[in-house]
Amino acid sequence: MSTEPMTEPMTEPMTEPMTEPMTERGTGPGVRPGTGPGLAPGTTFRTLHDGWTLRQVDGEVSGVPATVPGCVHTDLLAAGLIDDPYLDDNENRLTWIGRSPWEYETVFDWHDDGHERADLVCEGLDTVAVVELNGVEVASTANQHRSYRLPVRELLREGGNTLRVRFASPVAYAEARRAELGERPGAYEAPYQFIRKMACNFGWDWGPALVTSGIWRPIGLHSWSGTRLAGVRPLVRTDGPDGLVEVHVTLEHSGGPSSSAQTPVTVTASVAGVRCEARTAPGEREAVLTLRVPGAERWWPRGYGAQHRHELTVSLGDAPSAGPGAHDGSGASGTSGRGEPAGRRWRGLIGFRDVRLDRTGDAFTVVVNDVPVFVRGVNWIPDDCFPARITRDRLAERFGQAAGAGVNLLRIWGGGLYESEDFYDLADELGLLVWQDFPFACAAYPEEEPFASEVEAEARENVARLAWRPSLALWCGNNEVLEGHADWGWRESLGERTWGAGFFHDLLPSVVAELDPTRPYWPGSPYSGGPELPPNDPSRGTLHIWDVWNREDYTRYGDYRPRFVAEFGFQGPPVHATLRAAVSGELAADAPLVLHHQKAHEGNAKLLRGLGEHLPAPRTYDDWHYLTQLNQARAVAYGIERFRAQAPYCAGTIVWQLNDCWPVTSWSAVDGAGRRKPLWYALRRVYDDRLLTVADGAVAVINDGPEPWAGELELLRLALDGEPLAKETAAVEVAPRSVAAVALPGPVATPGDPTAELLVARLGDRRAVSFFAEDTRVAFPRAAHRAEVTAVAGGLDVTVTAGTVLRELALFPDRLDPAASVDDMLVTLLPGESVTFHVTTDRELDPAALVTRPVLRCVND
Repeated sequence: MSTEPMTEPMTEPMTEPMTEPMTERGTGPGVRPGTGPGLAPGTTFRTLHDGWTLRQVDGEVSGVPATVPGCVHTDLLAAGLIDDPYLDDNENRLTWIGRSPWEYETVFDWHDDGHERADLVCEGLDTVAVVELNGVEVASTANQHRSYRLPVRELLREGGNTLRVRFASPVAYAEARRAELGERPGAYEAPYQFIRKMACNFGWDWGPALVTSGIWRPIGLHSWSGTRLAGVRPLVRTDGPDGLVEVHVTLEHSGGPSSSAQTPVTVTASVAGVRCEARTAPGEREAVLTLRVPGAERWWPRGYGAQHRHELTVSLGDAPSAGPGAHDGSGASGTSGRGEPAGRRWRGLIGFRDVRLDRTGDAFTVVVNDVPVFVRGVNWIPDDCFPARITRDRLAERFGQAAGAGVNLLRIWGGGLYESEDFYDLADELGLLVWQDFPFACAAYPEEEPFASEVEAEARENVARLAWRPSLALWCGNNEVLEGHADWGWRESLGERTWGAGFFHDLLPSVVAELDPTRPYWPGSPYSGGPELPPNDPSRGTLHIWDVWNREDYTRYGDYRPRFVAEFGFQGPPVHATLRAAVSGELAADAPLVLHHQKAHEGNAKLLRGLGEHLPAPRTYDDWHYLTQLNQARAVAYGIERFRAQAPYCAGTIVWQLNDCWPVTSWSAVDGAGRRKPLWYALRRVYDDRLLTVADGAVAVINDGPEPWAGELELLRLALDGEPLAKETAAVEVAPRSVAAVALPGPVATPGDPTAELLVARLGDRRAVSFFAEDTRVAFPRAAHRAEVTAVAGGLDVTVTAGTVLRELALFPDRLDPAASVDDMLVTLLPGESVTFHVTTDRELDPAALVTRPVLRCVND
């Protein structure tokens, strides 16, 4: 596992990312000694994560043991004072938490270590907080998206020191700002646009309203002397065959006798065997070092090449530089990046690559290293309502699921967060491009104070923090705010009040231009390329398609000719085991507790309406669950197939959405328990490099791989019993990253009986099965098959052999073992064909139950 830099919370109003101290093994909990030359003995960074208690200010709850990092909800849950917010309708009884003020307190010992500075480093406070040390206020904050470095040396006492963090009610704060600044329209009644906090915390059409408070990221005490690297901002690009790194360094001096404020300081940077040094004048706080790496290997997105990364080391003074893969004792290898205790060294794995947007002719094409990339994307929401619970392992599982489905880009949606270092490191490692929305979504945002200053501060911090990441491809100003202002009737109610235009068209692009000129900025999504244009125009820029799902049948996707689809999707329920664990009562489509886990307006009605003529009306819960999950998979696959067939005119699709934050019926491919829904298997098929799809009298042969795709395309018109009725062949050769359309010859294009025939297209090991009528009109025979279950390493193999056509065969082993999973799903078999499903499980499952309803399903069962 690679190492990478961590960013150190900043002393206001600094705008550079900083090296973050970590804990060294073998030195006591949370204490790390200084080892770099020139550091006084005993220099430490000490995590302050122990001994916290929580109380409700002016309330009855007190003395609750608190976990830091964490939040009030998880502390109350761990103490047994509330029921699990994700179960049943418990959420409804927990609104008092977000309306209450809370106080965290701990006492820690401190002894004078002889250092000139001691800073309280708060990586994340959620959200409206007053920080007190020994009864003295040291900070007042109101932004979840920022970090803080607070000088506290003069407040520390020998022996016990009391640290308190008091959180005001975020709901009350937002309501007060709304009353001061005037109402602003938004997608929901909650005042989420009046506080700099992840918007979906207040509830969304897929998420609960669980408004949190707490110390949500690490907190600690950093003692140091002399000079430290306060900020390191590498700007990485290519120049012809070479790699170029421009390292912007910001220094901070302690101000004491050992400070370098009045003496020159040497800063050294090295990468890939190239070394450079700069010497600052006395008192100077900034330096720029430029390194050119001849013939540097490039970093590429998934499917386009390897993810070559190179260790960049920045050292202050005579701190030793590390060779590739070296470890300096500042934390366990295999974790994220490192800095020495006083911030004397920064290390990160950079990738040499260029990224830009090709806007030729109103296009929206992501270009990496001068190669156009067809985006096969998914939208990302916070993976938990309580972000402190999200571990690197959990992110790695989600990223593996994304990569396994053929995804090459994650869009971090604007109602969430700037994500963790682990998130971007995994994206760098796996070659997943990242589209980063700034945290604005679906509402008019006030531009007055305190928000003008807060937005600038958070933007400057996070742009500088992430500028060196090779996976980061695009900064985007917001989600659906520009569209809301143009198309959702906001203008009349807003009058002359601000709504965010100054952020999206002025402030944010200027911050990106100053701090991260290596990648593009886009004002919002959807957006057509100019403020005077209709923002959701399919022929320009980025498009969000939501008439499908809300009103239209999914075949409406076929009417679109988009340049780039940044949002579209269709709902389906979570995996059965996930829903069963979340709902203690009856499982039925209209059961009250099931409906509580459906947050979309008229969501279940839209699920049933969406079946249309595609699939039969469900008669039982089991039918409803299978058919609506299947319809979700088909709807999204239908859209992707048609949009990919329009490449390169259409340059990408970003499905709404990859993941969920809790157990819910939603648009996700992976549910709130991390289980893969049928949509995930459909994504893996339609996001494959090579895809055949039948539409509009032709077969689209889609080759998004690096090699030509050549062979004989076989076209068969068959009866439902498998009898051949017509056959045609065509020689095809499709160049890399291109699409060819092959017209269907008459004998295979025109059925004798649309209800009794089907079409098979086959090229090499890829095939597409297409029916001439909707499933509800096809004269399917009643499903017949034989099945064999065999115990194998790691689980079971289930081999199904079709006696009749089996339409969309699916196996749901989670109904027998909630931990079980299957390797494939939604397979259509013709009579005589077989498929083997591998079930991963450590239990002994009933073979008979495994091969009958509701575990084994197909449309015509």
